[in-house]
Amino acid sequence: MQALPTGAELEILRVLWKRGLSTVGQVREELGATRRTGYTTALKLLQIMTDKGLVERDTSGWRHVYRARYSRAQTQKQLVRNLLDRAFEGSSHQLVMQALSARKASAEELAEIRELLDSLERGKK
Repeated sequence: MQALPTGAELEILRVLWKRGLSTVGQVREELGATRRTGYTTALKLLQIMTDKGLVERDTSGWRHVYRARYSRAQTQKQLVRNLLDRAFEGSSHQLVMQALSARKASAEELAEIRELLDSLERGKK
């Protein structure tokens, strides 16, 4: 099972999903747009994330290059599973009801949700 990222680790993963292969300096620079992050802080977080198996490091070149080990979708699915188990006792119904009542969904999002529900219903028949 994939380790769950902390909030700071998730910010780094967002950078890696957006940029692809990145050095520590590139990650730090990208993070700098939203928060002040020092080079050593970014390096330490990437080392921890490597140990946790969240990122992979290529050490073949002069600079170490990092990439996310799991896709955004895989990570989101793992986070949702964890939340579902911990906060909603495994109830998808409760999770979806809370998610839809917590923040207004756009017309496009509601259309996608309806499409998914229709697809799931067709699959059961």
